[in-house]
This record gives sequence, structure tokens and C-alpha cells, in this order.
Amino acid sequence: MVDFSLKGKVALITGASYGIGFAIAKGMASAGATIVFNDIKQELVDKGLAAYEAEGIKAHGYVCDVTNEDAVAELVKKITEEVGHINILVNNAGIIMRIPMLEMTAAQFRKVIDIDLNGPFIMAKAVIPDMIAQGGGKIINICSMMSELGRETVSAYAAAKGGLKMLTKNIASEYGKFNIQCNAIGPGYIATPQTAPLREKQPDGSRHPFDQFIIAKTPAERWGEAEDLAGPAVFLASPASDFVNGHVLYVDGGILAYIGKQPGNE
Repeated sequence: MVDFSLKGKVALITGASYGIGFAIAKGMASAGATIVFNDIKQELVDKGLAAYEAEGIKAHGYVCDVTNEDAVAELVKKITEEVGHINILVNNAGIIMRIPMLEMTAAQFRKVIDIDLNGPFIMAKAVIPDMIAQGGGKIINICSMMSELGRETVSAYAAAKGGLKMLTKNIASEYGKFNIQCNAIGPGYIATPQTAPLREKQPDGSRHPFDQFIIAKTPAERWGEAEDLAGPAVFLASPASDFVNGHVLYVDGGILAYIGKQPGNE
């Protein structure tokens, strides 16, 4: 029988006060996991706790900067003592700066790399020793289509997410022998409050130009919903994926498989 249950498992999802991380956490909670999350500010943690409570989920929230190695070590120690051993880590926390490369400073580039690539490295490094001691564990990195493709204004983000894809493969290579599976999810274009302005109808009733662009490039002909990522995350966190390691699962409605519409065939 295929086992998708997360009952008895403790799942730490970074930056999961809202958005994609929140949707993934909800999916894991529905599969039986105990949910733990962090965010950078107490205000965000409090909002997250209220949101989970409204969904009937008892979550545990902590303030922690994923780029601070000492703070992360303390976070993992506290979670282990107060909630239980971390069986599942989802590296969801991240940022994007949409700045043309020639206008981006090295400091801005480093900030994106620090949060989106160094953060997952620090988090994984902190949980792997106890996963080894417990006989295994699951690490899920949130990559991106920019792990495969380039696009204007996202040089730092694409570099970080490309690096995260290879970090995923390397963790799988180094620690697979300890029954640790490290995989990734690469979301496509997801409908969130942040992207809502890009999906608003124009005064003449037409789609926003960027909305038109995404729909034309997506075989599913729609934006993804955050909930579309929950099922893949539960699969990668569950015993059903015990022989899946070093894989990036793109949840993009088929964008990466598609060359796009032929002109005149819209």
C-alpha cells in the first residue's frame, strides 16, 4: 500500500507565515504532520499563528533569521526540545529583487544569494545530524523555474535558485546512505496577493500584458494556486518517495515542457 501519511512527523517549513509555505504547511498538516515554522519578525510569526489557528491547525512559530548560523542552531535545539525531532525540513524562505543586472549592486546580489542559497545550506546543515541519528529524514528545497531558465531583472534570484538545485543534488549524494532524501519543488507562476496586480483586468476588459504572457506560455492556460504545491510537497515528505532523491519536481502547469504558441494560433 502506498503510504502518504505524515502522522507522527514534525515538519519545519521556513518562512511559512503566508503564501506558498503556508499552503505547503496546510497540506502537510492534513496528512498528519505537526507544523513548525519560522519568520524573520515576531509580527509575521503572530500573523502566521493566527492564520493557522483560523484553519484549525495548531502550529508552532519561532522568530529566526535563516542566514544566521548560530540562531538557526538555537532554533533547531528549541524545536527539538519543545516540539520534537525534526523529520521534515522545507526550505521555503526566500526573496527576489527585480533589478537589471547592470543596476544591481554586489551587496544586493549577495543579499539574495544569502537568503535563497546560504539559508537552505545553513538550515540543512543544522538538521542533518539529528536526521542521521533518527535513521532518516526529508529535506525539500523550494527552487524555481529560474533554476532552469533565465529572465530579465532576476540575475541574483536565478543564480541562487540554480545553485539551490545543485545543492539539492549534492545533499542527496552525500546523505542518501543515511536514508535522507533531499528533493526540490520548482513552482511555476503562482497566484498570490503579490502577483494580483499582474492579473487584474485592464480598463478595456482585456488581460494584463504579463497575464497574457503567462497564459500563452502555460499549457494549463492558468496561473497555479499555492494549494497546487501541497500535494507534491506531501509526496516528497512521505514514505511514498523513499527512493526519490536529488530530484526537482516542477509544478508549473507545463511551462518548461512547452515552446509556446505559434503566431497566429492563439
